Amino acid sequence: QVQLVESGGGLVEAGGSLRLSCAASGRTISTYTMAWFRQAPGKERVFVAGIIWDGAGTYYAESVKGRFTISRDNAKNTVYLQMNSLKPEDTAVYYCGADKNPYRGFRPRPDSWGQGTQVTVSS
Repeated sequence: QVQLVESGGGLVEAGGSLRLSCAASGRTISTYTMAWFRQAPGKERVFVAGIIWDGAGTYYAESVKGRFTISRDNAKNTVYLQMNSLKPEDTAVYYCGADKNPYRGFRPRPDSWGQGTQVTVSS
C-alpha cells in the first residue's frame, strides 16, 4: 500500500494562494489516479480535484474550477494542488488520496489516504 504525506497548508488571507504537496512512498504512484479531497468542520469529505495516471486528464469540483490546479510529477512520486484566489469557504482539512484505477479521475475512490493538512482562509 502506498503511504501519502501532505504538506503546504496554513493560514492565508482571502484572495491569496497556497500550494499543497502530497509525497508518496512505499510504491510508485505512476499507475494511480491521484486526487485531493477536503473536509470542513461538521461536513463530509468531498472531492476537490483528480488527475489520471499520466496527467493527461484532470477533473475539478465546480466550486474550485478556474482557481485550483492539480498536477503530478511521477518521477518525484508527488502530486500538487495549486490554490489561487482562495475564499473563506475553502477552509478545510485537505486530504490526498490514491486510487489504484489509473483512469478514475472524475470520481476517484482512493484506496490510500494521507493524514491531511489544514488550510484556513481568513476574510
